[in-house]
Amino acid sequence: MSDEGDLERRELALLLRRLNVELDAVTARFAEVHGLNRTDVRALVAIMDAARRGEALTAGRLGEAVDLRSASVTALVDRLEKVGHVRRVRDPEDRRRVGLEMSESAMVAGAEHFGGLARDLTAAMDGYTDEELAVVRRWLEDMTAVITRHNRA
Repeated sequence: MSDEGDLERRELALLLRRLNVELDAVTARFAEVHGLNRTDVRALVAIMDAARRGEALTAGRLGEAVDLRSASVTALVDRLEKVGHVRRVRDPEDRRRVGLEMSESAMVAGAEHFGGLARDLTAAMDGYTDEELAVVRRWLEDMTAVITRHNRA
């Protein structure tokens, strides 16, 4: 790899870091407005992402997603349930199993705060071909995997 190619890769890493800082600021504003902390917001995102995949997220799986131990997850879910953002729902096929769902009010709050950003991000992609977006997707997935490994190490 040339020095120029190495410089470009470092610049991309810096741009990724800058993107992360800006997204973190948007998330921090949401947390502040709604009286949440960072872990609360991470938990809500994990629950929402599981629902989008058609999965019910249990407290144990939530703990894995946000890197918390069992007692801390219980306190987290209790806190989110108390403020009305999360519901515990029994699995109809296995009544011993309890899944977590975001409340309608939490979904509305998220849509109000993040909806405009999501629309603007989608509109910003209009200038890219499907092939270019496929490369961007692969790159973001790879970079997320690297960051996740470093975070969990």
